[in-house]
Amino acid sequence: MLSLCGDQALRELSSPGKSGSFFYLTSNDQYMIKTMKKAEVKIFLKMLRAYYNHVRSFENTLVTKFFGLHCVKLAGANQKKVRFVIMGNLFCSDHFIHRRFDLKGSSLGRTTDKPQTEIDEYTILKDLDLNFIFRLQKHWYQEFQSRQVDKDCDFLEQENIMDYSLLVGVHFRDKRVIMTEGSFDSDSSRGSSPHLSPHLSRGDTDPNRLSKIKLGSNMPTKAELTIRKSDCEPQLIGEPTGELYDVILYFGIIDILQDYDISKKLEHAYKSFQYDPTSISAVDPKQYSRRFKDFVYKAFQEDKVDI
Repeated sequence: MLSLCGDQALRELSSPGKSGSFFYLTSNDQYMIKTMKKAEVKIFLKMLRAYYNHVRSFENTLVTKFFGLHCVKLAGANQKKVRFVIMGNLFCSDHFIHRRFDLKGSSLGRTTDKPQTEIDEYTILKDLDLNFIFRLQKHWYQEFQSRQVDKDCDFLEQENIMDYSLLVGVHFRDKRVIMTEGSFDSDSSRGSSPHLSPHLSRGDTDPNRLSKIKLGSNMPTKAELTIRKSDCEPQLIGEPTGELYDVILYFGIIDILQDYDISKKLEHAYKSFQYDPTSISAVDPKQYSRRFKDFVYKAFQEDKVDI
């Protein structure tokens, strides 16, 4: 209540999402508000008990954390209803997020429409823009793969949900590796992790930082730069180069309120005539879950040498 209804105004994000929803952030960055369609509300209410039980059962679940679902009837002649959900902000952190990726595991249309020179830290990059393999420490990799992603995807599949994404935020601990053009500084040493930047945020110098690490939040990781071959079909994951960077990762599963309804079935049928059916986003929940996990387990791998 203090975050949403205090003296500080909410901050509206620059533009509505693809779904037409509007997004707002609280002044302390802790919560995000998203307007919702009536159909999404129905899906959420239908799955609410199962969602509640899943979140209670798995402390490290990666699925979106919902805190409230509300409806406001606006004053005026038409008395329009505005439905909105309050979610935890995945990127609420002391660390600046340098790169953002929205990953589904599909390839059709999964690249940013911005030229390379216009890509910045607020650009939402997609599957074909991903140029890293994230190498997790053994403990976190086992928690990530063996325990949590499988369970989260099983839950979404059981609820007939598809079209969700893994939202990933990357903080580079050496700020020199990021340039405004979206490329990487040639000064960073190949084959080794860059030195720590002198301009660290509070989280980097906090002696208790390790106690604040949890799956999907404030995770120290190595990111290995990858390069895609240009002489073949689009590669979802490029070839590793051996060039490593020290990063802090934030990630979670978002957009979990799209079921495989008649519109998605028609979209799948229509696009299947034109494109490889495995490349399109709209597929049935079982296939979507399997493809999503296959991709995520290639993008996130175990670091054989712990950080």
